[in-house]
Amino acid sequence: MEEKRCSAKTLTNRIKIKIRFSEVDSIKMAWHGSYVKYLEDGREEFGREFGLEYMHMFNSGYVAPIVDMHLQYKHTVTIDDTIIVETTYVPNRAAKLVFDYKIYRESDMALVLTARTIQLFMSHDGTFEVSNPEFFAKWKERWGY
Repeated sequence: MEEKRCSAKTLTNRIKIKIRFSEVDSIKMAWHGSYVKYLEDGREEFGREFGLEYMHMFNSGYVAPIVDMHLQYKHTVTIDDTIIVETTYVPNRAAKLVFDYKIYRESDMALVLTARTIQLFMSHDGTFEVSNPEFFAKWKERWGY
């Protein structure tokens, strides 16, 4: 189901990551599982830039586990390639975080991967939150969502 878009500005963060030896497999391509970490790196840096850090969530009484993840591989990268991870917040009314990602190979800007993750807010006692937690409602208001 397509997310309802808001009229607020788009929040996107971009980071560069150099592919390390430990991230490639025996055929010299970045192992498919490494991309999950690249998405995590993108979300962490997004949080730092836009005030949605994981520790802020945690200190507000919540964690945000991923409940859905879709990845589409388009091209490969190998050791010493640099990738650009683009992480974009997808506005929605629900008590959840939705991010879209694009990963590019920096040398030729080939689109390597597209992805989407969905995270739900869960209290420290393991209960999923059905309405926007106060800290998240304030964050959305700050950015015009």
